[in-house]
Amino acid sequence: MNVSASNAVLEQRAFEAIAALAHQEFGLHIAPEKMKMVQSRLRHRLSELNLTDFDSYSELVCSERGGDEKRCMISALTTNVSHFFREPHHFDLLSAHMLPGLNSRVAQKDRIRIWSAGCSNGQEPYSIAMHMMDKQPSLSDADFRVLATDVDPKVVIFAKQGVYETRVSAGISEENRKQFLHWSEDSFRVSKKIQDCVAFRELNLLAQWPMRHKFDAIFCRNVVIYFDVATQEKLWPRFYQALKPGGLLFLGHSERIGTPSQFGFKTIGTTAYQKEDGEKQRPSQTSGGFYGAA
Repeated sequence: MNVSASNAVLEQRAFEAIAALAHQEFGLHIAPEKMKMVQSRLRHRLSELNLTDFDSYSELVCSERGGDEKRCMISALTTNVSHFFREPHHFDLLSAHMLPGLNSRVAQKDRIRIWSAGCSNGQEPYSIAMHMMDKQPSLSDADFRVLATDVDPKVVIFAKQGVYETRVSAGISEENRKQFLHWSEDSFRVSKKIQDCVAFRELNLLAQWPMRHKFDAIFCRNVVIYFDVATQEKLWPRFYQALKPGGLLFLGHSERIGTPSQFGFKTIGTTAYQKEDGEKQRPSQTSGGFYGAA
């Protein structure tokens, strides 16, 4: 980091511009007391761009030419930390919900879809795929896909590779290690069988969702914690519309839907919700283009 960037001080005006942009375009809520955190995390962006002050940086990201940097900014301000098979009770609920009747769905060539919204470095969607393939091996020949999306293009690129350091393998059962991972001296690669059923895409949850088809389950964990209540309450109806009747929605351990019934959900476990039977009269927000894996 150059000396000027390392000493740059984030003043109130630049902070407010950055916070407003993060909220407007990405739903990120940055409280005033987080100004020092923002300063610390964005100093390396100034250095990367050869800028010496935050006024110049805020001017850039708020301009038409700042599109790429906006995504780098959000990447710097959020934490891309994930683990394989995090919150295992969610995977138990997924099995309990989906395994009954799955054989007949496979035989009928039914479309089976799960969405990892906010997939970070890829551990979550790969865990979902491994879990489902382990419980129902016939899925390898079925129309089964996991859509994995994240607003951060860098983590999407990383996740597509399916390669991780050995130290992050905690949580993966011995059976799944043997079935679905290929090991080297200090790393492992997710098997082609698993990678082939996971599609990674860049997606801003606040933008239009270009998926035509509905999902059996949606994992959106440790994402909405960055949003204020108003932004969260705009998302719940969209998740409702994106799910099949009876579909599941999983949130992170510190995230909640305040009144699930208000949005057409019922609680079925810790931070786990099910879409109630019968479509509510809500405007659909899932139409648009098509991700081939969705």
